[in-house]
Amino acid sequence: MRRRALIILLGGTVAFLLAARAQLAGKQPTIGFLGSGTFAAQGQWVASFLVRLRELGWIEGRNLTIEYRWAEGSSDRAAELAAEFVRLKVDVIVTYANPMVIAAKQTTTVIPIVFAAAADPLGTGLVASLARPAGNVTGLSVQNTDLAGKHLELLRDLIPDLRRLAIVANVNNPASLLEMRAVQEAARTIGFEVAALEIRRAEDIAAAFEVLRGHTEALYVCIDTMLFSNRIRISTLAIGARLPTMLSNREFVAAGGLMSYGPSFPDLFRRAGDYVDKILRGAKPADLPVEQPTKFDLVINLTTAKALGLTVPPTLLALASEVIE
Repeated sequence: MRRRALIILLGGTVAFLLAARAQLAGKQPTIGFLGSGTFAAQGQWVASFLVRLRELGWIEGRNLTIEYRWAEGSSDRAAELAAEFVRLKVDVIVTYANPMVIAAKQTTTVIPIVFAAAADPLGTGLVASLARPAGNVTGLSVQNTDLAGKHLELLRDLIPDLRRLAIVANVNNPASLLEMRAVQEAARTIGFEVAALEIRRAEDIAAAFEVLRGHTEALYVCIDTMLFSNRIRISTLAIGARLPTMLSNREFVAAGGLMSYGPSFPDLFRRAGDYVDKILRGAKPADLPVEQPTKFDLVINLTTAKALGLTVPPTLLALASEVIE
């Protein structure tokens, strides 16, 4: 009798374990995608991410679920959306831009977080080390502080007699502050006169341009989600003030900015797919080193150059990845 009871008990246990395993196998992993802006503005980046996931065998709707949320430039909204992902028990959070990464990191220390693009992740405290990030956060750096000198070199190639430069930054964003300081240092080395404008909210933008009017010859815009969300407004005000702008990504130039140089965001988002693949297959974020960009784009808006009365040198045009006309 005891032997029979034991067999029945073991059989029931095995059946339970097999059922649990089948249930687990049938559960699709879920990604929580936290966008800093809107799909309309950043959908191309999402598309690159999805293409790479598909190449790695992850197909949305078949063996993968993705919950999309868009913060529309608001750090407060990002915190709410990150908390929603925690309630949904997603398997990994994918985001980008430092305020979004900070919001996600402050919300969970358990769910893996992959940033597709973050400015100076070590200097801003997102990770403890680039080689061994520790914690639950890893991803790709945009190296914005390292590019300050290159940005000013390109500006000088376009405007050889440039002497007075203004820098606008959202001082609520630690990454923007670090970039502003790097630009100030590089500008002083070159011999530029530098004016720094501190922005804290979108309402400060118009007033900043009033301060700039007649006192500077070019404008450097530090990378930031709030400024990105107001890129059309900034570009329009800059053209009205006849100020050439130096920017970090193509979308700003497409909105009327003059020139951008920086990492290819579609390429960064594509590479973020590799991080997600490794994590879904069991890797820990702490063991995945932060990687640097390998592909950079120079984008020039000729329509804006003409509106500002500038002639772009052929040598600079030859270097451009894209020319918008």
